[in-house]
Amino acid sequence: MSARLQNKVTLITGAGSGIGLEASILFAQEGAHVALVDVNNQAVQNTHKLIAERFPNIKSIPIQADVSKEENVKRMVQETVDAFGRLDVMFNNAGIMHPEDDNALNTEERIWDLTMSINVKGVWWGCKYAILAMRNNPVDESKGLRTGGSIINTASFVAILGAATPQLAYTASKGAVLAMTRELAMVHAREGIRINSICPGPLKTPLLMDFLNTQEKKDRRLVHLPMGRFGEAIEVARGALFLASDDSSYVTGTDFKVDGGLSSCYVTPLGEPALTPPPSLV
Repeated sequence: MSARLQNKVTLITGAGSGIGLEASILFAQEGAHVALVDVNNQAVQNTHKLIAERFPNIKSIPIQADVSKEENVKRMVQETVDAFGRLDVMFNNAGIMHPEDDNALNTEERIWDLTMSINVKGVWWGCKYAILAMRNNPVDESKGLRTGGSIINTASFVAILGAATPQLAYTASKGAVLAMTRELAMVHAREGIRINSICPGPLKTPLLMDFLNTQEKKDRRLVHLPMGRFGEAIEVARGALFLASDDSSYVTGTDFKVDGGLSSCYVTPLGEPALTPPPSLV
């Protein structure tokens, strides 16, 4: 345990799987107490149990909440503050990529609205209630605890690059996250509250792999990846750890890309990847 988040209180949405699960374990490993949030109660209970077994000195609480409902978001932040007395890091990570999300002609309004409710409203409300909590964080310099905090919002590389394999609602929602994050970062920059987006590339997670359910779909994307492979959730979690920690004390309003070079690439190299991806913490 290198303790980059020692004594800090973190809240992670989507903590039951994928990036959120890896981040929950990693943040606990780095010394943070963790409020674990997911709409799937069994999944979040499993994460809570895993952390309790591996890190007996770390406190975690499981919270079932639907981030598309403001009262749920308000409650999860309040439960975190009630349990730990503060909130230092908010990772607004929960999101959906609906299998019926398509282009402008085929995407139904119900799919659009559902995606926006979770991916945009959920992040908006997460920021809102985290900011209110962080303003009231008590100061304890002996433990490295200060007012303010760090908010990390999961966006996506699709908010930066266009694709002829459309998921229009998802893409628009992640573009909204980028714009909202930049604006909020400027508004609250002098309050000690840093707000950044993290933009994962294509990841080998259930969220994407369920969508890319044929080899043809996978190959259509792999040809564009400079590193020759999909990313892993742990690699994005490590990026989130940097943004959560004081190592990024002068970083706010950024679109932090963890995409294997995808957004910088025109022509990909030939050959097989020389290195294997890092192992999962799960």
